[in-house]
Amino acid sequence: MSAIAQPALRRARVGRGVFTGGVFWIVTVAVLLAGVVAINVLVLRLNVELDDLRRTRAELKAEIATTRAQLSSASSNARIENEAATKLGLVKHDPNATTFLRLEP
Repeated sequence: MSAIAQPALRRARVGRGVFTGGVFWIVTVAVLLAGVVAINVLVLRLNVELDDLRRTRAELKAEIATTRAQLSSASSNARIENEAATKLGLVKHDPNATTFLRLEP
């Protein structure tokens, strides 16, 4: 062989594997992007669920406030006195009309 042919033999192209070139990076980037999309979808679903829970909590708080108001009005003295007078026929007693008896032993 001549001296000129030897460098040409050394430069012979070495075969590359499938994942040593650009295909590897394309697959890697595609997998990473798919992971990012999956995480974003998961976060979006959790946010929707959180919004539903917040709305439910607000509705329950409003219902509790309404129930407390109903309980307060139901236990008021004026309402109880009115119910006693109308339904049971009870009347308010005059404290000046009270008499005391002394029992001697």
